[in-house]
Amino acid sequence: MRTIGLVALHVFRDSVRDKVLYSIVAFAVVLMAVSYVIGQLTAGQDLKIIKDLGLAAMSLLGLFIAVFIGIGLIAREIDRRSIYAVLAKPVRRHELLLGKYLGLVGTLFVNLAVMALAYYAVLAYIGATLPETALQAAPAPATDPRLLLAVLMIGLELALVTAVALFWSTFSSSALLSAGLTFGLYIAGQFGADLKNFEQVVTSPAAGLVGRALYYLLPNFAAFDIKAEVVHGLPIQPGYLALTAAYACVYIALLLTASVMIFARRDFK
Repeated sequence: MRTIGLVALHVFRDSVRDKVLYSIVAFAVVLMAVSYVIGQLTAGQDLKIIKDLGLAAMSLLGLFIAVFIGIGLIAREIDRRSIYAVLAKPVRRHELLLGKYLGLVGTLFVNLAVMALAYYAVLAYIGATLPETALQAAPAPATDPRLLLAVLMIGLELALVTAVALFWSTFSSSALLSAGLTFGLYIAGQFGADLKNFEQVVTSPAAGLVGRALYYLLPNFAAFDIKAEVVHGLPIQPGYLALTAAYACVYIALLLTASVMIFARRDFK
């Protein structure tokens, strides 16, 4: 465990120094600018728009970080041939893989936390400048604490995306192919409900069976999307959140187990 922790700390420091701070600054600047523009163009609807925009921006920025850094964690070591020097040390392959995963997930959650602070700062500013009638007509307060639930679900989704990216990178020698496969799986996972009900819109029983099988096999990323509920003040069942979190943990554990098994047998010669 100590070795895994040291690898995770190294990845965390390296990722924060190289990539994450730039995305945080870009997020804050763009969101501030867009919020000002929207405040000038809309009449009372800017609060909901900024809430939607902010959560979507967090998800999108986090997705790119998870995919490209997640794939680069292993691919970069192999391309630079530094993997030989790392494995020559008292570091087992599974410790290297798990440490890199935990380091990147920690980076993602710190990234989300700082973006959430900027997000709430913008919402507080908008809430302070909106007329009282507009605030009363809004379905939820400007700085609604329930928005943190959506941020948490984005974090779980990105942790799962990172596990997917790491899985593809353990046996693919092409970073571009791994990125394409990860993005493809992410997009497919957004249509979980459609795959589940695919048999209702096709005439072929075999095609319907394939659609249902894909629904159970592919990660259901759509399950993590609760943005509409928190923005519009709709109820969210605690049981649903707990079940979705458990689903993410189980799927991540399966992906990491498969990644460790593949990486342990990979020949780097």
